[in-house]
Amino acid sequence: MAYDTNVMRRAVDRLERQRRNREEREERLRLEVYQREPRLRQLDRRIQGTMAGLVAAALRQGDDPVHAVRAVKEENQQLQRERAVLLGAMGLPEDALEEKPACPLCCDRGWKGAQMCRCLQELCAQEQLKELSKLLDLGDQSFDSFRMDYYSQTPYPGWGASPRSNMELVYDVCLSYATKFGRFAIQNLFLSGSPGLGKTFLSACIARTVSERGCSVVYDTAGTIFAQFETKKFQPNSSSGLDARDETRRYLSCDLLILDDLGSELTTQFTQSALYELINTRLVGGKHTVISSNLSMAEVAQRYAPQIASRLEGEYHILHFFGDDIRLLRKNRL
Repeated sequence: MAYDTNVMRRAVDRLERQRRNREEREERLRLEVYQREPRLRQLDRRIQGTMAGLVAAALRQGDDPVHAVRAVKEENQQLQRERAVLLGAMGLPEDALEEKPACPLCCDRGWKGAQMCRCLQELCAQEQLKELSKLLDLGDQSFDSFRMDYYSQTPYPGWGASPRSNMELVYDVCLSYATKFGRFAIQNLFLSGSPGLGKTFLSACIARTVSERGCSVVYDTAGTIFAQFETKKFQPNSSSGLDARDETRRYLSCDLLILDDLGSELTTQFTQSALYELINTRLVGGKHTVISSNLSMAEVAQRYAPQIASRLEGEYHILHFFGDDIRLLRKNRL
């Protein structure tokens, strides 16, 4: 998974702060305990000494190493028993002064060899949700809070089905896509329909669920995405161009890209080229994409190059949204 470098940096910083705070708490407790019972400090020093003696005894030549090791072990166990009694008298468990990493799998390092530990993955997912929340209202937007009662059960003209029955199918596909991400038969979605029908809401639901599963998710509008491609191409050596290079790399490499409001941008030959690069690169790399648009697929074919429409029709599952504007219905109910 390809987390954004800023997301990764913030997650690593949080993990390091948590580790430092834990170590400081343990050290404060240790000093407090030593102050209340100085004998415990002496015991800990002697226990450390017997451990060193155990190693030396194992390496000793001449004498019987088995006898030496046994003697050191017996001394260590006696010291441990005395230590446990003193800690118990203070109402503390015998391991109260031992180092206890929050994550026993990686000892709070965040990595197990070359593999990211789940503790760091969880922090990355949390930081990613914060990043997504800057552009998407993720406050209460989840599949559980989706309101089906806003959609009419009356057949909608020209569709032969009601908005409610259609949205139930759309909802089920989006839910399965998110909860089975990477294992679902459908890799890419194209959400098509007029404004105010729930496309952005369901996109946010997908983003939240996939992100919480530990996958890298990037959400942005079509206009912003194409502007970054343009800056990268025409201002490559400027600070903006370098930032745009990093942004476009995120768009191309993240596990899930959600491209919102396709068709709202000023369409030029360059935006068509950038869109094709984005779609094709992600398809070749096996990356997943969700595109939402007010355009129908026929309108996409008219507005963009034929090869773009062909790629979308062939590689994306199209979900149609129709019915009355939910925003207006919600406003009228207030």
